[in-house]
Amino acid sequence: MRKIKILRIIARLNIGGPSIHTILLTAGLDKNSFDSLFVCGAIDKDEGDMSYYALQKGIKPLSIPQLKRQINPFNDLIALKKIYQIVKIEKPDIIHTHTAKAGTLGRTAAILYNLLHPPSKKIKLIHTFHGHIFSGYFNRLSASFFVFIERFLALFTSRIITVSKSVKNELLAFRICAEDKIDVIPLGLELDDFLSISPSDNLQLTVGIVGRLVPVKNHKLFLEAVSALLKHDIYRKLRFKIIGDGALRKDLEDYARKLGINAQVDFLGWQKDLARVYSDLDIVALTSINEGTPVSLIEAMASGRAVVATDAGGVKDLLGENLKETSMNSKFIVLERGMLVNSQDPTDFAAALKFLLENTDLRKGLELSARDFVKNYFSKDRLIRDIENLYNKVLI
Repeated sequence: MRKIKILRIIARLNIGGPSIHTILLTAGLDKNSFDSLFVCGAIDKDEGDMSYYALQKGIKPLSIPQLKRQINPFNDLIALKKIYQIVKIEKPDIIHTHTAKAGTLGRTAAILYNLLHPPSKKIKLIHTFHGHIFSGYFNRLSASFFVFIERFLALFTSRIITVSKSVKNELLAFRICAEDKIDVIPLGLELDDFLSISPSDNLQLTVGIVGRLVPVKNHKLFLEAVSALLKHDIYRKLRFKIIGDGALRKDLEDYARKLGINAQVDFLGWQKDLARVYSDLDIVALTSINEGTPVSLIEAMASGRAVVATDAGGVKDLLGENLKETSMNSKFIVLERGMLVNSQDPTDFAAALKFLLENTDLRKGLELSARDFVKNYFSKDRLIRDIENLYNKVLI
């Protein structure tokens, strides 16, 4: 039986969910049924590199240096030409693209190839939206332009995958394609190391935030919430850790000093041993303006750590339904598996942290519910099974 050939393309292997997702899929597909080729572009100079993870999984990506996140007509044309040459040589059955730039160039190359070849040789196209790309990143004019492009590309795409229901709802709201063309397939991760972490017994409570130091992650909100929380003397002994790196690191370090909280806040940079990171935390925060399905929250939940997050993108899909309404004056909600802050107000975020710190029994209950949920819902095996089924369905 001939193997199904998959060409997987992602713009860059920076630290984050899309990189982990694509590496696990490439390594995990049934080798007796699928033959995979993995193509990626170059990371930005301030980003953490996950190519080491690909090598650990036995994957040697085919690199296109001109394939980058930033729009650059010259580089983009070169990248498009190189992708087309790969398509022409490899003749895959399916091209599966991930992230916006790879989705645009990869599908454009495939469309050109299909137009120049008979129907019997046409390649099927699949694209995964890993997050909400139409808000939080671009101004209204730019967002409208990208919506137009995505609508056009969707006409030639067999299936579109979203990692959460909220991302699917956004695509429908922008009329990217018909609902029956979209499949919701949640992330799948290697969670065993996190699931084996013991319940927190730290003598000194620690709150942490894990992610790239870029505007959309809104670390300034975290620092401002820390400042508000530390106005209460009882919390002066808390420690706060920022795990991650990026272009805004110096600005954020300066801002912590300006707020007078630098003695309580540690900037740790990127850490490869994330299980150890989460074991040292008691509460994990997320302050993003926009998200798909945040990997840091999934890892925190698998680690049995309570989470407090802004209501961004697919966060509510993770945290579940309302468990307990707080007072009418408050801007946060207790959900089944964590705390959701409804605004981008640091006072509200600090109030949510304070509420969780003061309610130990509630915190422990949320931790247990969260761990049980992600253990079953975000497994690597479930992801691979779902994708294999979709590939087979597309080729029928």
